[in-house]
Amino acid sequence: MASSAAGVARSDTVSPPNIVLILTDDQRFDELSRMPIVKQELVGKGVRFNDAFVVNPLCCPSRTTILTGKYSHGTDIYGNSPPHGGFETFHANGEEDSTIATWLHGAGYHTALVGKYLNGYTPDQVSWVPPGWDRWNALALKEDNTDFYYNYTMSINGTAATYGADPADYSTDVLAADADQAIRETPSGTPLFLYFATTAPHQDPVPPPRYADACRKAQLPHTAAFNEADVSDKPAYIASRPLLTAKQVANQDAQFQGQCRALLGVDDAVGTILGALSDTGRLSNTLLLFMSDNGVLLGEHRWKFKKVPYEPAIRVPMVVRYDPVTGGQASTSNALVANIDVAPTFAAAADLTAPGAEGQSLLPLLADPAASWRTRFLIEHEDTDNFVPVPTYCALRNQRYLYVDYGTGEEELYDLKADPLELQNLAGDPAYGAKLISLHRSLVSLCNPPPPGYTP
Repeated sequence: MASSAAGVARSDTVSPPNIVLILTDDQRFDELSRMPIVKQELVGKGVRFNDAFVVNPLCCPSRTTILTGKYSHGTDIYGNSPPHGGFETFHANGEEDSTIATWLHGAGYHTALVGKYLNGYTPDQVSWVPPGWDRWNALALKEDNTDFYYNYTMSINGTAATYGADPADYSTDVLAADADQAIRETPSGTPLFLYFATTAPHQDPVPPPRYADACRKAQLPHTAAFNEADVSDKPAYIASRPLLTAKQVANQDAQFQGQCRALLGVDDAVGTILGALSDTGRLSNTLLLFMSDNGVLLGEHRWKFKKVPYEPAIRVPMVVRYDPVTGGQASTSNALVANIDVAPTFAAAADLTAPGAEGQSLLPLLADPAASWRTRFLIEHEDTDNFVPVPTYCALRNQRYLYVDYGTGEEELYDLKADPLELQNLAGDPAYGAKLISLHRSLVSLCNPPPPGYTP
């Protein structure tokens, strides 16, 4: 059943709205400010969600959640590779048979995926086109992450196409051109669903040549969490990490600048998509959602990856522009929204149900940023590979606290109001004993079923 806000949106339009998802890869929540088109055309004309999160801070789990509206415990996708992760598991479990693509396709939408699909969808799988997609321009990437920007393979409706190392082969620009074509070739009068997913600004980002010298003033914030001086109160996998060396600090600063440069290419792609929507008369009746699949730590708590339950990994940028509801006016919301809400939002906009989804539609928040909303959500993780391992955990994040329960028996508790940088673990503080017990009880109810081999 569509929400009341969905009804408002539908009453202002003749046909179901077009829906466009713009999904970046590893973009931190603090990296929107240097994207001028996104700032002007999305943030400046839509709702920016200040407290947007992912429920498993890793690429493949997040993307399957976006497609289905389910937590990892609903898809069995906890990591990027089998046995509990990756494309092969998602495919083998039959999860591809019920996604936002199949729902919208069944309702008459022309559906197009342009860009990254799931980790494990490699050149060996290039002939496979999942159910629900009319247009399939999917990156088929190697497992070593060396082909995100050049020298990559794409599946064009099941046929392999290879790209080289010339400037014209830069992946974000190729994908932008493909998205432009997808929009312009969708028959007039047919609603469009475009899933546009860049590999930028994934780790070791490569910028388009035109931005090779940009972002010289972009500076990674060296807060007290950066290269944290004392991590003795953290779990062993963090507490055992040495301080970053001067060279490692310089590398993280360079990574931040590299992400900024790569994101300028994404910003251009957003402009291309908006131009095509405008030229085809679709923009005024399009729901656009911009977000990242997860954040990433660049030296905070001495960590240089994702997977962890800390704010820079779980918090992501999210902006929604939907002119029939927002009127092209900028606003913000502090509701605790998450990637579990994406599929239900798209379904509600099309007056569809979202079978199996555990999130909820964002449409009420577009109409009223202060609308009643959840006060907590679950974060879950289980490693399916040995690349930068993190112990299995479930975590509860509410409007004030982050509580983490690890399979090792270790716990973390942070008062985010008093300690937004998560410097002081309060799990061993007797003054917070009652709060710890209360949060653990809530966690047990949410972490159900728990990750494989783990009991909270």
